[in-house]
Amino acid sequence: MAFGSFDNTGSSQPMTEINTTPLVDVMLVLLMIFIITAPLFHQAVPVDLPRVEASRLDDRPKVIALAIDASGKIFVEGLAVSREALAARLAELAAAGGQPELHLRADRGTRYGRVTDVLADAHALAWRESLS
Repeated sequence: MAFGSFDNTGSSQPMTEINTTPLVDVMLVLLMIFIITAPLFHQAVPVDLPRVEASRLDDRPKVIALAIDASGKIFVEGLAVSREALAARLAELAAAGGQPELHLRADRGTRYGRVTDVLADAHALAWRESLS
């Protein structure tokens, strides 16, 4: 859609320049809004917070490294463990204190069912620990 001027000079050529006046008006309004509201962001209510003389606690949870190789063997902290002894070994490591993190690494060739079995054993142990 072409816009032309209102003077009838006989040429029916469309006007080729862009009217930037509305764009400038909008930008000036936005600039004024920003100038007015910017100082409000820096106003704050002064609060006298108490001073605390405490050191930072490093409560990093214990990490239990659990790995499953391509043949399905389970390794806890680098030592091979059978599936039957896995829950006892995890309970022994978890009894050291706190709730440990379990970092599970599985080989690409490991069956997914084997990984879910190990996760289910760890989840069941965590559930029993939370109940007691």
